[in-house]
Amino acid sequence: MATVTLIGPRLAEPGTEFVFNGESPRCEGCPYRGQCLNLTEGVRYRVTGTRDSGILECAVHDTGVTAVEVEPAPVRANVKSTGAYAGSSATLEGPCPYTECPSHEFCEPLGADFEESYKIQEVLGDPPHDYCALDRDLTLVEFAPRDVDR
Repeated sequence: MATVTLIGPRLAEPGTEFVFNGESPRCEGCPYRGQCLNLTEGVRYRVTGTRDSGILECAVHDTGVTAVEVEPAPVRANVKSTGAYAGSSATLEGPCPYTECPSHEFCEPLGADFEESYKIQEVLGDPPHDYCALDRDLTLVEFAPRDVDR
């Protein structure tokens, strides 16, 4: 089920994904706080639709904010190959210092925490790297969207 929220117009395109980082100190006193801060911090969202609401002034977004419909999005991640199958649960293997690796964004994906377990929605196959500098045996999966209480 989609949630209506306010985001910057540069993000307000169906299919765009973002991780909600929570309240900024500049949100204090804003009359639109309730409409902007209605998402769950740390969750990856996908814009599913736009509303014809115009642009409202915002102290955080330099070009203002506009209304969109969002829903939690799946997160692609590298997990230990052993036991990685659709329907199982997995955790991230841990931080990786090799930021130039083509798999880094999947070893430390935005919208997933190292301390949490996630349900694997789909196994995508081999990760984008040729070899892992940390000698990890990894598989690329898609975690199911997180359940959020609204």
